[in-house]
Amino acid sequence: MPWSNQSGGGGPWKGGGNGGGPWGGGGGNNNGPWGGGPNRGGNTPPDLEELLKRTQDRMKSVLPGGGGGGLGTIGVLIVVGIVVIGWLATGFYVVDEGEVGVELVLGEVTDQTPPGLNYNWPYPVGEVYKPKVEQQRETTVGVDETVSGSGVVRSRDVPEESLMLTGDENIVDVGFKVLWRIKNTREGISDYLFNIQDPEGTVKAVAESAMREAVGSSNIDAILTENRVAIQNDVVTLMQTTLDTYRAGVEVAEVQMQRVDPPSQVIDAFRDVQAARADQERIRNEAEAYANRVVPEARGEAARVLEAANAYKEQTIAEATGQSQRFTKIYEQYKNAPDVTRERLYLETLEKVLGSNNKIIIDSDTSGSGVLPFLPLNDLNPRGGAAATARTGGN
Repeated sequence: MPWSNQSGGGGPWKGGGNGGGPWGGGGGNNNGPWGGGPNRGGNTPPDLEELLKRTQDRMKSVLPGGGGGGLGTIGVLIVVGIVVIGWLATGFYVVDEGEVGVELVLGEVTDQTPPGLNYNWPYPVGEVYKPKVEQQRETTVGVDETVSGSGVVRSRDVPEESLMLTGDENIVDVGFKVLWRIKNTREGISDYLFNIQDPEGTVKAVAESAMREAVGSSNIDAILTENRVAIQNDVVTLMQTTLDTYRAGVEVAEVQMQRVDPPSQVIDAFRDVQAARADQERIRNEAEAYANRVVPEARGEAARVLEAANAYKEQTIAEATGQSQRFTKIYEQYKNAPDVTRERLYLETLEKVLGSNNKIIIDSDTSGSGVLPFLPLNDLNPRGGAAATARTGGN
């Protein structure tokens, strides 16, 4: 090496005994490296020549062939080889579970690697990104959530994000949360890494825009009561369509509306309106339940009356038909034997009439035998007397 033989006077920047350095300057030890005067403050700068000499001596003691004539060609090659091997060894990397390794060579994506030990060209030739594709991320809009040291989640309203205008020109305070993840496809991962600069900020801006559009197309009554699920589904669809247009590589899983209230200045009045609407809905449900109970009962009663009428009709027709047939049969017998038939009809009629009545028969010829007719005559009947005794308790 040209600096291996350092003897005697000054080096390339240091003035010798007889003259100054290469840029002039007098002799002595107080000259600066550029031939200036003595340093101010009494402190001399580091001696570069001495540092180079010490470094050269250390290399000679480590590398072969360094006894006296410099490093040599073999030594230089060994040093270069060690440096190259060390540089190449930095290309090994580990991809954890739930991650995907994205390899770049000279700024261009060349491969995507699974979890485990992998290799790529070291920096600056190559570079590796390891996005967590299976991690579900959360983005809140309208609410600022902070986790304290004890694990308690504290939320703070963000009016500039949460206040939205409804379709009927009312203001509603909406706070919601978006659950999303990276699309686990080759194109989706590349889009997520290289197509958008701030993925979380983009998702938040798109979510706020989609929610404002969905709220702006609905009335405040529907938003505060029964239309939340439909709005959440609409926001998911709008967000996914917009993010796919941006090629953001993001998949929206769910939108959860955490708080939907009127502005704090009028919340009491809105709560009264909600209570009245709840009462209206309750009364309407009770009326519908009563109608559902009464109408079937009325229909059943009408059906019963109709069936009874039909049965009476059939019975009357059957009885009339039977009577007419009986009369026809009797008439036929009457034509064959009028006297006998007339006598039989007379006796049957008396039997039927007198058989159901209480009868007392007194022979008029025996009126002088001591039988005294009196009223009521029914009391002379043993059955009537037993019945009267039973009614009077036997007295």
